[in-house]
Amino acid sequence: MDQSQRLEYEALRIRMVEERIIELYPSDLIQSPIHLSIGQEAVAVGVCANLNPTDLVFITYRGHAFYIAKGGKLPELFAELMGRRDGISQGKAGSMHLASPIYGVIGASAVVASTISHAVGAALASKIKCETDKIFVANFGDGAMEQGAFYESMNFAALHKLPVLFLCEDNGLAVHSKKSERQSFDLATLVQAFNIPFYDLNEGFDPMKVFTVSKSAVGTVRSTQSPAFLRIKTMRYMEHVGPGEDLDIGFRPSGEIDRWKAKDPISNKTLISKHRDQIILEIDAAVKFALDSPLPTIEDLLTDVY
Repeated sequence: MDQSQRLEYEALRIRMVEERIIELYPSDLIQSPIHLSIGQEAVAVGVCANLNPTDLVFITYRGHAFYIAKGGKLPELFAELMGRRDGISQGKAGSMHLASPIYGVIGASAVVASTISHAVGAALASKIKCETDKIFVANFGDGAMEQGAFYESMNFAALHKLPVLFLCEDNGLAVHSKKSERQSFDLATLVQAFNIPFYDLNEGFDPMKVFTVSKSAVGTVRSTQSPAFLRIKTMRYMEHVGPGEDLDIGFRPSGEIDRWKAKDPISNKTLISKHRDQIILEIDAAVKFALDSPLPTIEDLLTDVY
């Protein structure tokens, strides 16, 4: 496969993982709320394809895609979602607090925008240690840009010249609220006021275009050891939290999603038919691993508590 095909394959793989999660969710095997990235997979695979194993990504609670794109294993993911002891965090984190430092995925939080400052703090520690072999990606949605931590973090990263990529997955929504109801600023002007280079992409459905623009943004952070900002417009197909759709609520027309899906290469029938069976076998094995993993016991209750 060439680079474009590899990216599309990885995006399809993430989508099929989350489609299996949707199938499992009504059974109550999955022990935590889920925020799905269906429709947004191209962002994770395109960006992570430009990252090194030592680079750290600070994810949001919509983080399955970044965990998989950064190299995380599916058996441990499904075990974690099911609250099993063989999960990434021994079943104690679940979907909303997913973390896998071994793959450079630092824990998510249910508090919007909270991990942005974590990424900046980690970058500061790295600079103090004179490390130059890694960059730090602060991943967040457009709703996080209304939190004070967002502005403070950009200011601090710019002032101290820290190697942080501020990565905004802009799906235009904070739960059900559109940006026109929440934001009065122009993002490019705001970012540039902090003297941070600004990169922008409207075609967040295209993994190769995401790869190309993020290669430039990541390269800027790596070469200058200073921050850059990358906004990628995308589309969330599913509801904010849960396995269903939300079109019946009426806050967005179905046409918005339909227009996006028409351009979405992951929906390509040839791509799906060519790789579907292979991916299904991998997911089946991961689910079996999770089901065979033991549940925690009372002895596990207070372990890993600091």
